[in-house]
Amino acid sequence: MPINAITGSISLVLAQAQDTGMLTYLQMKFVEGGGFMYPILACLVLGLAFAFERFYTITKANINAKKFLIQVKDAINKGGIEEATKLCQNSSGSIASVFHAGLLRANEGIDAVEKSISAYGAIEMSMLEKGLIWISTFIMIAPLLGFSGTVQGMIVAFDSIKEAAQISPGVVAGGISVALLTTLFGLIVAMILQVCYNYFISRIDKIVADMEEASIELIDTLYDFNKTKK
Repeated sequence: MPINAITGSISLVLAQAQDTGMLTYLQMKFVEGGGFMYPILACLVLGLAFAFERFYTITKANINAKKFLIQVKDAINKGGIEEATKLCQNSSGSIASVFHAGLLRANEGIDAVEKSISAYGAIEMSMLEKGLIWISTFIMIAPLLGFSGTVQGMIVAFDSIKEAAQISPGVVAGGISVALLTTLFGLIVAMILQVCYNYFISRIDKIVADMEEASIELIDTLYDFNKTKK
């Protein structure tokens, strides 16, 4: 499609939206899109619900790893393993939970600490990723529903041609409009949820990277602490 035609279409849509009001315009187009618009809307609502839940969970799990590591080191140097364990127990965040699991095994040796941190780190990562599969599912389903509406719209258009026994813009306009609207809304929903999904993945990757780096420094700190005790 020529760029001028695309620009003209966008300008026409914006002009119609300004004349009728954006909300009223969207409601009108939603109704015109037909029955497939409702499951597409459901995908958006449910996907955003999972997105808000993940945002709250990930925000709560994310803390300043370097600052917290310094606090743990100070606690170990001043009050020993027990003091550091209490600090981790009373702190929120994935790193605090992983440190707490490792420090509980500190009396069993460095190898036990490493195994505990590794095992609990995997558990924390799975907790952070919990629910993302549903967002990914809605990302895939929304365009498919839109394409299904497209097929339905084209069927309606051809049925109209068959009944009218002629081809004219007025005969096929309704069916083609349904086809384009469902595809458009399905793709918009998928794009919104895809941005949310990618954002969460990037934040989880950062949390995991900080967790791994801080865990290595904690193990080194415990190793030095055990050497000073001997």
